[in-house]
Amino acid sequence: MSITFASLGLAPEVLKAVVAQGYETPTAIQAEAIPVILAGKDVLGAAQTGTGKTAAFTLPILTRIIRHANHSASPARHPIRALILTPTRELADQVYANVATYSKGTGLRSHVVYGGVDVKAQQPALREGIEVLVATPGRLLDHIQQKSINLSQVEILVLDEADRMLDMGFILDIQNIFNLCTNRKQTLLFSATFAPEIIKLSKQFMHEPVKIEISRQNSANESVKQELHPVETGRKRALLAHLIRVHQMTQVIVFCRTKIGADQVARDLKRAGFNCEAIHGDRDQRARTEALTKFKAGETQVLVATDVAARGLDISDLPYVVNYELPTNAEDYVHRIGRTGRAGATGVAISLVAPEEGKAYEGIKKLLNREMPLIPVHGFSPGTIQVIDERPARAERRHHVDPTTDKGVKEYQRMPSRAQRDASEVPAFPSNLPKLPKRAPQVAALFLPKKHG
Repeated sequence: MSITFASLGLAPEVLKAVVAQGYETPTAIQAEAIPVILAGKDVLGAAQTGTGKTAAFTLPILTRIIRHANHSASPARHPIRALILTPTRELADQVYANVATYSKGTGLRSHVVYGGVDVKAQQPALREGIEVLVATPGRLLDHIQQKSINLSQVEILVLDEADRMLDMGFILDIQNIFNLCTNRKQTLLFSATFAPEIIKLSKQFMHEPVKIEISRQNSANESVKQELHPVETGRKRALLAHLIRVHQMTQVIVFCRTKIGADQVARDLKRAGFNCEAIHGDRDQRARTEALTKFKAGETQVLVATDVAARGLDISDLPYVVNYELPTNAEDYVHRIGRTGRAGATGVAISLVAPEEGKAYEGIKKLLNREMPLIPVHGFSPGTIQVIDERPARAERRHHVDPTTDKGVKEYQRMPSRAQRDASEVPAFPSNLPKLPKRAPQVAALFLPKKHG
């Protein structure tokens, strides 16, 4: 017998709103989480976007606090009972829309606050009193400082996309908010995965949480063509630029594992002449929104992103995705390449695989249960060296050596070892220089071993 929303114990008013939306059967995360949340237990949930995760916590929250609903005009009768934290304004809007939809007919008041909007413009609704507040951490603390929000009556605290909040550097804000919720009885934490930092956070603020994790995604979209190319780490940026030109990519998302890496790749692509932007947790909300808007409009050719920053992006007809670095989590590979080839369209996912990424590569093959051959690109295979004919960027010119000049010979003698160059990703000294001038043999002779006897 299949589980229905009617069998989960939701309040009649909430259930009526669910039925009005045309839903009868809960998703996997909803079927597992709703009864546990209704029982008042802390929940640590791992679920991806598109699984019905938001309703998995909003429906039981509304049911639990509906007893506080009243029609009094006094703000004192409408203290905040449930606080839902999200990392971005886009997600805050989505969660608030969900709360507003399912709270119709309950008598509960709700509101949303986030940055990018005048603080004073948000205060009138807050002063009237609300039971459910959706907020981003930074803006919430702004209101607390101005005394337009009081968290002393919060009973249920939710962290949605907690991993993304940590990636964006909200840990101190989150700790302060937890400490201000002195009446907190229940904590719900949702993340994409049970990463170590999430487990650490749960141990700090949760009491014997029930872990809920939906089944792993282990299949790739068949409409996506997957190409994997072996390459040394120090040659990845040159290969990326080469592939963008060869494939004539007009719109592509490039995934990096770290925020620093994303910035470095974006800078290098800009130097190579590409219209490029980077998005990650260290960029403020306005900058991320502007970068995404330009990319969707076709004004930006390349969007370099971390996994967490790219989560929730909905870009239709995206033709290319590039894994500049393989993700450490094999499931993230599936999510990355799933951003192309949507709605019946075909897409191409290209991965640049360095020798040291063998473990991640094998993990992806194991998850997908398929062979994924590495196809070398001429001139970029590990162990080969290719001359780049582009003029070095200004910031890199101090590393550039012309061995055909006297000054270049002296500079080359002072250059670091090959291992040091590889570690700092300075291009290896080319071995196939074209059209050397007449003095080249004499210069080269300076480096030959002296004959004895």
